[in-house]
Amino acid sequence: MSNLDKLYKRASKLLDRLELIMPVTQSEPDWQASVAFHWRKQGNVGFIQPVIHPHRITLDALCGIDDQKQLIDQNTRQFVQGFSANNVLLTGARGTGKSSLIKALLTQYAQEGLRLIEVEKHHLIDLHEIVEKIYQRPERFILFCDDLSFETDEPGYKALKVVLDGSIATVSDNVLVYATSNRRHMVPEFMRDNLDTRHIGEEVHPSEAVEEKISLSERFGLWLSFYPFGQDQYLKIVRYWLIYFGINNMTPLTRTEALQWALQRGSRSGRVAWQFARDLAGRKKSASINRNL
Repeated sequence: MSNLDKLYKRASKLLDRLELIMPVTQSEPDWQASVAFHWRKQGNVGFIQPVIHPHRITLDALCGIDDQKQLIDQNTRQFVQGFSANNVLLTGARGTGKSSLIKALLTQYAQEGLRLIEVEKHHLIDLHEIVEKIYQRPERFILFCDDLSFETDEPGYKALKVVLDGSIATVSDNVLVYATSNRRHMVPEFMRDNLDTRHIGEEVHPSEAVEEKISLSERFGLWLSFYPFGQDQYLKIVRYWLIYFGINNMTPLTRTEALQWALQRGSRSGRVAWQFARDLAGRKKSASINRNL
């Protein structure tokens, strides 16, 4: 390698390092380009990026969670109309529609000014910056945090607590946080945390460690719990998705296959029902084409 090539290689590495620390100017997002957005980072600079093809799903497509739909729909409607509403925590069994429900609300209320910004867990420390960027905009924003769980002392945990409740600065009234988690208490609880629990008479006083770990969940004003579906609920959801994929009749064989599909996955959920219907529709179309060859 010549001296010129070595110099070029070293200069290229230096430029790569400089790009990480140099301030990056990002233009304001085109709020009309989409209704859904991601919070992204380039170097140390964060920016709001439109999602060109957001996932479209309707509330009617979510079966077996009518009570949860009614509560979060009412809360979201209040928010979109400019009235007071609560941050929402959706917890429980996987595949039961927690994330899909939030996406369906966006479909329902996008025409009325609702916008969604998805924030990944490792970017939660930027929540204040995100709120500042959308402060006083006319739209109504849901900050969507999916599948949350934290290890002790993660920075995003405290940042989320502050945004939900407890900062000296008031959070803009055009912002709510909707978060999903497979467990209500999003920080792990260990046996040692209970060692300092005090018993005074018939009263039990949890230790400060336990109180700290449940305090994040308590900052959400509305809690929605999701449970594994029973067999009848699961089959009802299967029927819905079969019709969606163009299969109008559920035969005894299809019913048996749907139950076996759930058994193999160890779960009866909306996600599993959708996956089964999608697989069956694909197999039927493939078999039809092969017969005509």
